[in-house]
Amino acid sequence: MADLTVTGDIIASVHYKGTLPENGDVFDSSEGREPLTFLVGHKQMIPGFEEEIMGAKVGETREFTLSAERAYGERDDTAVLEIPRAQFAQLEEEASLEVGMQLVAQMPHGPSPFTITALTEEAVTADFNHTLAGQALTFSVEIVELREASDDEISHGHAHGPDGHHH
Repeated sequence: MADLTVTGDIIASVHYKGTLPENGDVFDSSEGREPLTFLVGHKQMIPGFEEEIMGAKVGETREFTLSAERAYGERDDTAVLEIPRAQFAQLEEEASLEVGMQLVAQMPHGPSPFTITALTEEAVTADFNHTLAGQALTFSVEIVELREASDDEISHGHAHGPDGHHH
């Protein structure tokens, strides 16, 4: 195998750990799981994540901190909505609503996760910002495996499992 590095149209398998720079809390990690496999250059990952590992070789580990703009973006106050509590009646038969709960709303453009940030008898305040929006994020990324994407994968814009085929 030629020495591949991370470039567009490469399938990269990585182990990663994401921490919050201010307190070191781990918000996401592949530890104890399969490596994360993705097709580089097809917007599957947040923008800064791919930029920072470009040119890395197998076995290399890179650590970097992304500003919010290069991660999940700044918080958008217009993404905080008040929803009439009546819309949650069916859900409340099964579970009580609580501040901090994460739910998924079926929106016209598809499912949108949100966090409940306030509750009154009439309304539920729903924050549709990504939970990590507005935050700088630190990643440690170890390149586990690199291979050329198949034509099939490139045309579909995503990896098809370890060997490039649908199973």
